[in-house]
Amino acid sequence: MEFSERNVTIDDERARAIKSGYPLLDKEDVSMQPEQEGDIVCIRNKANEFVARAYLGKQNRGHGWVLTTKEHQKIDASFFQNKVESAVKKRTDLYNSNETTAFRVFNGEGDGIGGLTIDDYDGFYLLTWYSEGVYTFKEFIVQALVNTVSVKGIYEKKRFATDGKYVEDDDFVYGERGQFPLVVKESGMFFAVYLNDGPMTGIFLDQRNVRKQIRDRYAAGKKVLNLFSYTGAFSVAAALGGASQTTSVDLANRSRAKTEEQFLMNSIPLEQQNIVVMDAFRYFSYAKKKELEFDLIVLDPPSFARSKKRTFSAAKDYKALVKEAIPVTAQNGVIIASTNAANVSLKQFKRMIELAFKEENKAYKLLEEYGVPADFATTEAYPQGNYLKVLMIQVLSKG
Repeated sequence: MEFSERNVTIDDERARAIKSGYPLLDKEDVSMQPEQEGDIVCIRNKANEFVARAYLGKQNRGHGWVLTTKEHQKIDASFFQNKVESAVKKRTDLYNSNETTAFRVFNGEGDGIGGLTIDDYDGFYLLTWYSEGVYTFKEFIVQALVNTVSVKGIYEKKRFATDGKYVEDDDFVYGERGQFPLVVKESGMFFAVYLNDGPMTGIFLDQRNVRKQIRDRYAAGKKVLNLFSYTGAFSVAAALGGASQTTSVDLANRSRAKTEEQFLMNSIPLEQQNIVVMDAFRYFSYAKKKELEFDLIVLDPPSFARSKKRTFSAAKDYKALVKEAIPVTAQNGVIIASTNAANVSLKQFKRMIELAFKEENKAYKLLEEYGVPADFATTEAYPQGNYLKVLMIQVLSKG
């Protein structure tokens, strides 16, 4: 099957950007109507010369994604088959790993189809669709995956809303239904995941390298504070790395049971693991009042979050978060500052850290920095795709 297409004309500046590899269709490029979701468009410049083929799919990042800049490449079942095969081939080392069984197989525009991600959880695959437009290709992408890898089962998450919210539905797609929790391995650690329970699975795969570093280099003998802890994966890594104590703090009531589950998956006794259901900023006040001090603090907040009493935005509030962390960090202790906010550049993020320490009259040393791991493929022409910024910061002096 080959999809029909219609022509769209864009200005020459935008045409040059797309020809240079920029993959996103912006609002000014096309006039979107709801019934156009999934349409294939042939993009031409003002001189009516071919620029690219793209699909229309409205999401929070834009209004569609470029699929090819090759004039004679058609968008059909073989196109999707080739894209999936190519992505799988790039992850050969992960497929052959005995230490890791959960990773990203297909990462949107980095693998040639923006708005789609595919993750492998030990043979159970999770497809995440970020627009109704890309969802129209579901049949071809599912078949391409089944043709390429050994599939136990396939689940999906629909994030069709332009604000990225989750569309409630039966997540099961193909094969056998999983028995949950599904236990996966990451760098030799075990994690419980759920592919059938809302928008998140229980672990953020893009932090794999950071968790390994915490376990292998930063945790031994340390008191660790993990804020915005979700299911406690960083705390698990710290405990397995020999931390003397971990404290996991998250506002969600279900975080306690979920975190306990992750510890038990790794046969970690709960006695030295503190799990606190509390707002992170309120916990800082508690820690200062109790004169608590930590050798390692992990700050990994959502890019935007709203509670009854507070709204947090990484772009506006991350500096304040670091300022709260500095006084409860032991001298020569380490703060791991992390954000997945695509609207905050690495330069801006480092500036926030610099200002936080300056305002607290403290010195620091940047030890390491991380972005997304290699399986989260990106393209240089679209730096927003490399959204993750993680800085390991040593606190050098007290006031």
